Amino acid sequence: MGEDIGFDEIFAKYRSDPFDYVDIHSLHTGRIRFQVREGDEVTGVNGEWRHLSGTALYVLTRERNPKTVHSPTNGTVSFVRNDLEGLFTEAGEKIITIKHPLKKREIIDKILRQVLLPFNAPERAKYYFSPEIQSRIDKYGQREVMVSPGDEIMTMSLMKRDTPVFYDGEPGIIHSLYFKSGITVDQGEPLIGICSKEKLPLIQKIITRVKAEWD
Repeated sequence: MGEDIGFDEIFAKYRSDPFDYVDIHSLHTGRIRFQVREGDEVTGVNGEWRHLSGTALYVLTRERNPKTVHSPTNGTVSFVRNDLEGLFTEAGEKIITIKHPLKKREIIDKILRQVLLPFNAPERAKYYFSPEIQSRIDKYGQREVMVSPGDEIMTMSLMKRDTPVFYDGEPGIIHSLYFKSGITVDQGEPLIGICSKEKLPLIQKIITRVKAEWD
């Protein structure tokens, strides 16, 4: 089963390059002043209550209103659009890349996202499990809950209207959650990762191997 998904190749990729490359884009139009250079170490939001902002990356000024943008993660600055320093910048421009070292837990999550079947958000909205699914999760735990095509698994809350969401993928268990109830999820983003019962041994093998072999 491991060969079916090319797990050895996936594992080798993270062995050779155990990093995530986080691209930072300008929030809106404005004149940009960078606060970091290539090679600088940066940190993301931290503190006991997540109350400390990450490292300041750049200041964007529009209509004499400066806005400081902070790093969303820790790592090393690997790319800066220095040619834009002091210039007027368009919204959405890629301006900085942060090379983030992946932790063991993050590597497991990334590999599982390649293996599990995703159920994606049909619209940009807030999502909640249906009462029946939530009750089963509370009683048995999410990885004991089977879903099948046609099951009403979630409620989508959009513009103060609640709409039932029906599962349309392959039968399986709810292995991983990628959303939090009441928090807006963008259209197309995965909500849950589904695993067939046959693949459960493979999933456990992946987790065990990464835990055993990763520093």
